[in-house]
Amino acid sequence: MIEEEIGDELRERGLSISTAESCTGGQVSHRITNVSGSSDYYKGGVIAYANEVKEEILHVARGILEEKGAVSAECAVEMAKGVRKLLDTDVGVATTCIAGPTGGTPDKPVGLVYIALATKDYVYHEKHILHGDREENKREAADAALEMLKKQLLKRARSSER
Repeated sequence: MIEEEIGDELRERGLSISTAESCTGGQVSHRITNVSGSSDYYKGGVIAYANEVKEEILHVARGILEEKGAVSAECAVEMAKGVRKLLDTDVGVATTCIAGPTGGTPDKPVGLVYIALATKDYVYHEKHILHGDREENKREAADAALEMLKKQLLKRARSSER
């Protein structure tokens, strides 16, 4: 399972992780904590569904929320940075999306997902467009977040070995 692979990588490298989730509503955290021993590396998470939580707890700038929106690369990055700082972890991962079936616009359709990862000196984000119903989009967004996390952990591990 991908969660076990992520856990093995985090444990091997002595890294801690935290999550900030909006549209996935805790599914990323749930999957990470399904692994026995995940308390070795997982400190916790914030389900920041409301913009007030993004702003007041994760310190996403109001300007980002007003100008770019809660579903944006900029917001996802700030959420990942914010949860990493809040919970004092090495890695922060964040998800924000429009799960549907309502809420989409021509510029931001239903299924639009932004996922971000932040460390002390590295930030990465991805954009995805999903095509399922609300439940499928939430599940697929969590899957995409875990895939991105695994890929980035392995990429960063290889670059540090050089």
